[in-house]
Amino acid sequence: QVQLVESGGGLVQPGGSLRLSCAASGSIFLINVMGWYRQGPGKQRELVADIDNGGSTSYTDSVKGRFTISRDNVQNTVYLQMNSLKPEDTAIYYCRLSQKGPDYWGQGTQVTVSS
Repeated sequence: QVQLVESGGGLVQPGGSLRLSCAASGSIFLINVMGWYRQGPGKQRELVADIDNGGSTSYTDSVKGRFTISRDNVQNTVYLQMNSLKPEDTAIYYCRLSQKGPDYWGQGTQVTVSS
């Protein structure tokens, strides 16, 4: 079993920044992918960014140049640095761990971008 605990969400003004963290614990394999997804009001859940254990990253087009995903393999923690936030970034952000076997999800953290 794996547990994922997210933190770092909140209310921020447009143009502001937030840093999300997701700490994983339990049976974590060396080869895995950790990612951030989000689900806005009335929208489907979408991939924001992911990073594999080797450090390779991918981003959805709408966040390229504004968000940066990183990870600490020793602490089994993944981060999402979000800069130049826009109202359309408002969503619940979820952490996901993919490895051999089932995927695991965190409980989600709310990010609200509003003046």
